[in-house]
Amino acid sequence: MVKFTSSLPIIVMLVATAGFVAPQVASATGDTLLVHRVQEENSMNLPSRGESMAAVEKTYGAPLRKLSPAGGDTAKHPQINRWEYSTFIVYFEHSHVIHSVLNTPAGNNTNPTAVN
Repeated sequence: MVKFTSSLPIIVMLVATAGFVAPQVASATGDTLLVHRVQEENSMNLPSRGESMAAVEKTYGAPLRKLSPAGGDTAKHPQINRWEYSTFIVYFEHSHVIHSVLNTPAGNNTNPTAVN
């Protein structure tokens, strides 16, 4: 049995344990923000997966910008098109919607043209 003559080892153990707990708290906050964003997206009327470009333009009007397509060089890398609207961005594979996301700072996509 080990007998401690001071409280120094206990303090060192507490400080070391606190270092492992702090990153988990930050991660939980980020996860919470993502959950809220996904809930907000689900409650909005965004283009649905599988819709054609023509159907999206008919329903939501012309996009503010049609960003440069990416990919398309091989069958494994199909052409991805992105259309920017004031509150969301629509991603198309060839000419059909694969995903729609909110255009929010939480998503780090407030300036999608910066990636072109």
